[in-house]
Amino acid sequence: MANILDAFKEDQTVVTIDASKKLKVGIIGTGWIAEAHMTQLLKMPDVDVVAGADLIPGKAEKFMKKFGKEEARCYLSGHEMLEAEELDAVCICTYNRQHAPCAIDALEHGVHVMLEKPFTVTTEEAVECIRAEKKSGKILSIGFQPRFNPNMQLVKKIVQSGQLGKIYYIQTGGGRRRGIPTPFGTTFIEDKTAGIGAMADIGCYSLDMVLNALGYPKPLTVSGFTTDYFGKDPEYWTTQNKPAEYADIFEVDDFAGGLIRLEGGIILDFRIAWAMHLDTPGDTIIMGTKGSLRIPSTECWNGTIGGPLKIYHNVEGTGVGVATEIPMQAAPKEGEFYHKLRSFLDAIKNGGKAPVPSSEILYNQAIIDHIVKSSKCGHEVEVIIPEI
Repeated sequence: MANILDAFKEDQTVVTIDASKKLKVGIIGTGWIAEAHMTQLLKMPDVDVVAGADLIPGKAEKFMKKFGKEEARCYLSGHEMLEAEELDAVCICTYNRQHAPCAIDALEHGVHVMLEKPFTVTTEEAVECIRAEKKSGKILSIGFQPRFNPNMQLVKKIVQSGQLGKIYYIQTGGGRRRGIPTPFGTTFIEDKTAGIGAMADIGCYSLDMVLNALGYPKPLTVSGFTTDYFGKDPEYWTTQNKPAEYADIFEVDDFAGGLIRLEGGIILDFRIAWAMHLDTPGDTIIMGTKGSLRIPSTECWNGTIGGPLKIYHNVEGTGVGVATEIPMQAAPKEGEFYHKLRSFLDAIKNGGKAPVPSSEILYNQAIIDHIVKSSKCGHEVEVIIPEI
């Protein structure tokens, strides 16, 4: 047991920031998630947020003023900003359906891109983004901050160590009892802005946790389903102190699930919910031929881990089954969101690679998209990814 615990000790490496040259950064979309970006960017001595863009007149100006950046230039579209500014990077914080157009535009302007999750709405859009990335030679990194949580990194370390043997079955997902996001309106729940619901918002985190641990095997087939029972119920909204009319506006999934066959003979059993009559749809379980890993869920899933990991295995040379608990790792002092952006900016400065590569998240997006496609046609579908 001591050997297992020693193998998964936390890395305490400290990184020094070179502030001799500032990176010029713009923000496209100045809503809710953009505030998290700006909060972290302002902590970085080698970053200057010089511009912002938003479709709503005056919104970008109000955003910049809130953060003491009145000198930043503001525009009514990302394209206008990219045409006028000489930027090193942009943070794209728009609603889902604008992710692909804005990312492609920025890459075509020779600008590095931090693209908020989900990657896109469809597989085809994700492929177009990667084509633009390759043509531009710039970095396109996808905004998955849970990757920078030491406990999430521990999941990958355990799987990659071989302690579990060959992985053959995974159960993963998450959920909230009452968690359909409408903090500042309906962009998360309308098709014209969101395109996808719970899967795009929190399901992508669940998929990334396990797919990243496995090394992102290719998805082969998907049998999926989606529902909207809560979002379409006026009573749900009135109990949340929201207009009952939101039920008429709701056009995405509030629950989804799927059975996915992955390369390597791995079965992935996935479910995600914005709203349900449960505290959790269950822990994440990774089953292998030498051992299994349990990852405790949380009651309000947002890409975090609910408690210490447990490895279930046999004592070597015996048939005696034991469980080894891996102590929780301390969160980074600056927070996962900071490190999401910091790793992206460091890659730009050092000529490195995207910390969360588009080539990986393409498979994440393909699973989500094919769950939608499977649900619509009512049967299992082959995962089709166009050539890049």
